[in-house]
Amino acid sequence: MNQTIFSINNPDERVDGLEKVTGKAKYTAEHPLPNMAYGVFVCSTITKGIVKNISTDKAMAAPGAIDVLHFENCPKVPGYQPSAFPDLKNVSEWRGLKVFADNKVRFNGQPIALALAETIESANEVAKLVEVSYQEESFETDFDKLRKDPAKLKTGSSYTRGKSQAYKEAPFYVEAEYNIPIEVHNPMEMHATIAYWENADSLLLYDKTQGPKSTQMAVARLFGLTDKNVRVIAENVGGAYGSALRSWANVPAAVIAAKKIQRPVKVVLTRPQMFSLVGYRPQSWQKLGIGADANGNLMGISHYAISNTSRYEDFREGIVDASRFLYKCDHVDTDYKLLPLDLSTPTWMRGPGEATGCFALECTLDDLAYKLKMDPIAFRVKNFTEIQQESKLPWSAINVKDCYEKGAELIGWKNRKQQPKSLKDKDWYVGYGMGVGVFGAGRGTSTVRGIWHKDGRVVLESAVSDMGAGTATAMVKVAAAALSLPEDKIKFMMGDSDLPPGPTQGGSTTTSTLGSGVHLACEALKDLMKDMAKELHPPFKETSKDDLIVENSRVSLKSNKEVAIAVGDLINKKKVDFVDVVKTSPGLNPRDIQKATNSFSVHFVKVYVHSKTGEVQLKHVVTTGDAGKIISPQTARSQMLGGAVGGIGMALTEEVKIDHSTGKIQNATLGSYQVPRHNMIPHIDVWFTDKPDPYINAIGAKGLGEIAIIGFAAAVSNAVFNATGKRLRDLPITKEKILAAKA
Repeated sequence: MNQTIFSINNPDERVDGLEKVTGKAKYTAEHPLPNMAYGVFVCSTITKGIVKNISTDKAMAAPGAIDVLHFENCPKVPGYQPSAFPDLKNVSEWRGLKVFADNKVRFNGQPIALALAETIESANEVAKLVEVSYQEESFETDFDKLRKDPAKLKTGSSYTRGKSQAYKEAPFYVEAEYNIPIEVHNPMEMHATIAYWENADSLLLYDKTQGPKSTQMAVARLFGLTDKNVRVIAENVGGAYGSALRSWANVPAAVIAAKKIQRPVKVVLTRPQMFSLVGYRPQSWQKLGIGADANGNLMGISHYAISNTSRYEDFREGIVDASRFLYKCDHVDTDYKLLPLDLSTPTWMRGPGEATGCFALECTLDDLAYKLKMDPIAFRVKNFTEIQQESKLPWSAINVKDCYEKGAELIGWKNRKQQPKSLKDKDWYVGYGMGVGVFGAGRGTSTVRGIWHKDGRVVLESAVSDMGAGTATAMVKVAAAALSLPEDKIKFMMGDSDLPPGPTQGGSTTTSTLGSGVHLACEALKDLMKDMAKELHPPFKETSKDDLIVENSRVSLKSNKEVAIAVGDLINKKKVDFVDVVKTSPGLNPRDIQKATNSFSVHFVKVYVHSKTGEVQLKHVVTTGDAGKIISPQTARSQMLGGAVGGIGMALTEEVKIDHSTGKIQNATLGSYQVPRHNMIPHIDVWFTDKPDPYINAIGAKGLGEIAIIGFAAAVSNAVFNATGKRLRDLPITKEKILAAKA
């Protein structure tokens, strides 16, 4: 079996920690298969046009060459043209780029061929020898220029509550524009796929994916197969941040190639290819207007946004959504449009939409608080709402005021001065800033199998993957609490689509969704044990199940725990090695509980800004979360730390730069695309309200992955403003921009 099996030995241990730090954990590209062929993409050197000719003579003459797959020799793929395969019932059109389906070039770096060879070294050489001629066409990649032309825009969504642009009628208002560049995920593990056709209708796939079941379904429908005939294994995922929420060109390319040459094929993207082939946070422009009366009551919010998408596919996210509901305001209008460009398709990146939108929202609120001469926290508390303003439903739980209070205490907010540029330490201006984050806290459907072995071990199974958040650790803890068992008696199996259907890891829903399934399976196991005890243990035959309790691997009377039988003895009496249950936890529609379900965060930052050079140094970070009950404190803390580091990158360093004369990304390496360095990360305090949500699920947990970054970039910008009196609205905030800005 290839499933990953995780267990835990002490409360502070990650179940997968030992395997990962010792190098025993296997990632997608590390799985050996006999007779493996290696695939390397040949990517377009133009941005738009057609491939006139692909010459492979020199490439095929290279040592180790097997084949070069391209549009002229690509086998017919059902999901590329479903109407051509009327006999296949399970086929549907492939979403996104149909690699090798035609000779059109849609963006710079698009895969136009796959070099196949006996080794990765020879595949690289074969790829270099493929000769391509193009017919170029004019292209458009300049977002800043093109967004100003209404004819270029696609209508997205509009919303109005009350009066449009009511902020302009307020005695105090702020109107401002914000720009965020393209940012890329850059997880440690590159995207990779190994495809092996075990027979004509059965496919084995190793893939870097956040959803083994979603990948299984996508590939099955690409080839018109039944889901059970496609097995997807994702034992370990080395980070993703949203990039592995869908299948990209490497997946169909590997599958098509494996079918064509009748051998297993491995395709691993290079680091430069990670910049253009697996999505990114889209570039965006936002304009906000917010108005308030003299007492600080909000009178109007207008939030308009444009983000880029590709020509061949629309990608939308919730950039303006938080402005509709987060603060009490009767008059709100939003508008969101798309700008198609000759680039690859963006995708969800941690905190999708809300990370972008809350940067602008929280900065504008900060500016308005300054204009009102109000403390930024007091201003937000003034406009706090118990009712979600868009749906008019009360929150299932909201403890954000606790976050304000504790975060302010930990960061030393009392030392902050209302007037910018008032604090100085030698040559450094000192500033404090804060920003709020919000994200949906949903619950999807999950199925979990629970197995109780006669030796006392409990194994739980679900077809999920984990990109590093610590899902397995959290599920072991959920099960241990439900079963009253030591954690080292519980194992969690995952990473294989053959297991019961689990959720895709994304959208801050995994713990809530999968934890509900684990809890339900554990309750069913306990119920089964009570039934077995009544059937097989004479003292319990006339006892009501309600009078029995299951804990510490024993079934006993609630009133007298000395009257008991071991679970192992019950299973032995059944003359089996184990008993099992399979339970499905349904999803949650907030309307069913008449509650709005969200998680919240408040981030606090203390910065130093050099008075002469404009250099920004973060001195202290406090990140607080209202995420319901914290199931696994260690991994939850790690999530918040990671979000803070990602927020530092968003605020201060990360930016994809495109040469608009060629359409090519100029900094597609980790040497030139700047992520935060170790010396940029200050001391970070993490604090949670740790108050169970009584409505979302039985375990009381809400999501926290997204709120870890949402609002953080605003906290940095607000702190820089407090330090210098200069408002930086275009990310990333650099010393050059600070020096050029006017106070």
